[in-house]
Amino acid sequence: MVDSSINKFLDGYSIEVTPNAAAKIDNFSDVLPHNTRIYIAHIEGTPIEDMVKTAKKITDEGFVPMPHFPARIIENENVLSEWINQYANEANVEEALVIAGGANKPYGNFDSSIQLIETGIFDKANFKRIHVAGHPEGNKDIDPDKSNKNVNEALSWKNEFAKRTDAKIAIATQFCFDSNTVIKWANDIHAMGIDLPIHIGIAGPAKLQTLLRYSIECGVGASIKILQKRALDLTKLLMPYEPTTIITELAEYKENHNDFNIEQVHFFPLGGTKTTAKWAKEL
Repeated sequence: MVDSSINKFLDGYSIEVTPNAAAKIDNFSDVLPHNTRIYIAHIEGTPIEDMVKTAKKITDEGFVPMPHFPARIIENENVLSEWINQYANEANVEEALVIAGGANKPYGNFDSSIQLIETGIFDKANFKRIHVAGHPEGNKDIDPDKSNKNVNEALSWKNEFAKRTDAKIAIATQFCFDSNTVIKWANDIHAMGIDLPIHIGIAGPAKLQTLLRYSIECGVGASIKILQKRALDLTKLLMPYEPTTIITELAEYKENHNDFNIEQVHFFPLGGTKTTAKWAKEL
């Protein structure tokens, strides 16, 4: 039963790369299951040409590119249109992860993912799918008081947008290490009437030091204590972390709760794309 639930839970997982990481992979078909969705992280300062080149590589090798569109580094509607047209015309991109982004100060007119969606430009370009950000442990930038009020209001808006349009929208979350935190958050937003499918973020296998560093940088909340506790165990300190426990617990919960709204797993391959894909295949 456990193996079956894990197989179903991991089926169709997605994964994230940067242009630099993608360039180190000769062919994604040697690493990932065919037609895997591959998010392309748009780190501040990355030229759009490098992003489009990466998207084309992903498309040409038989996979589905989903580039990030961080609102705060997009100056205006003209730049947004140019990016979308380049992706569509040069790399056959039809999907986008629309986020606020991590820039401290907006480059121009946009400060939120809602503002990007409201332009209607994705719809005009016939983008078939839009993913938005989810935060199982909250987001201090959006809700400094840790109330989740603004985060939940934004998700409610996106939920209503999906209902009144034919847009296919899903929530792609920040990674988390505690299944109970994820389950409570998913059930809480569902109780609010937010029924967008969730693609839960999972950190792939990596050195403990690497995970701790990224977790602090990304603002991972209370579940980071799982890593900190592991770091105190000298027998585990030098061993790579593997997300077996959280995957198993979430898979078992989904197996026993048909209305659980986590649809897929999305991997952050902090220890490397090949390492994460190999681990997922073995599991």
